[in-house]
Amino acid sequence: MHSNRRTFLTAAAAWSAGLATTSIHAQQGAMEVLKIVNGFPAGTTPDVVARQVGDKLAGQIARAVVVENRTGAGGQIAVSTVKTAPPDGSSLLLTPMAVMGVYPFTYKHLPYDPVADFAPVSMAALFDYAIAVGPAVPNKVQTVHDLMSWYRANPSKANIASSATGSPLHFVGLMLGRASGVELSHVGYRGTPPAINDMLGGNMPALCAPLGTFLPLRDAGKLRILATSGPKRSRFTPDVPTLVEEGYKDMVYTEWYSFFVPAKTPAAVVGKLNSALRPVLLSDDVVKAFASFGMEAAPSTPETLSASLQENLRIWGPIVKSIGFSADS
Repeated sequence: MHSNRRTFLTAAAAWSAGLATTSIHAQQGAMEVLKIVNGFPAGTTPDVVARQVGDKLAGQIARAVVVENRTGAGGQIAVSTVKTAPPDGSSLLLTPMAVMGVYPFTYKHLPYDPVADFAPVSMAALFDYAIAVGPAVPNKVQTVHDLMSWYRANPSKANIASSATGSPLHFVGLMLGRASGVELSHVGYRGTPPAINDMLGGNMPALCAPLGTFLPLRDAGKLRILATSGPKRSRFTPDVPTLVEEGYKDMVYTEWYSFFVPAKTPAAVVGKLNSALRPVLLSDDVVKAFASFGMEAAPSTPETLSASLQENLRIWGPIVKSIGFSADS
């Protein structure tokens, strides 16, 4: 999660004096202020997505759009904030899939239900995970299979890192080792920068992270990307095979950032928000900005987002159970 774009988002012309300021109106179609709430600090990828979208929504669906970074508890504070917000469309949650699709299995006392407490609005961006190696790994290691063979020959170095313990990135690394018959030790960092620094410094052999994290470093020749996690090769790394191509046939994982509102938000309001988001997400400059972080702009219907959340809950529940991880322990 990276990049800096900090902006307070400005408004268009005022509506008539009698217009209410806290809800979406079917005829005029504007509210006073729309808040996009995300649970990660300014400058991180979710913040960039929120601000890119908010910048273009300002003056359309609301007179002003403000991005609120309600950080803490791995994104849970932002989710809880929107859960209890008025269900009028004035508070829009932007969150990663993991916070909705994985946390229910890693936290025993999660303060929200991702299905019962929220109405899906639209996906925003899709991205793959990737496995990369740094200078601690010999140049002859060019594939995931090569990496697993190297681990077998060097069991004291059989470590793989991620930017967060209990994240999908953590679990993907361990599942790779398990599928290869290699006992890997996970090393969790507090964010991506220290994990990258340790790998580039030769202190950590491999890292599982969002693909976009690795792209500029790969272009600079500082690391090698061995595989990506999507259903097909990423357009950002067409020369890098997927885990499926490497023989891990069941290992297909795609992460998203998506928009949600409180559960009791009227369907008409959800539809209006969805309709406003779609052209924004498909605009050339938003598509280009997302691509610079290895992400695909991906507007969807509320139904598609709902189905994706259910699918991720189905996938990650058994994985977390098999690993035996609990964030509460």
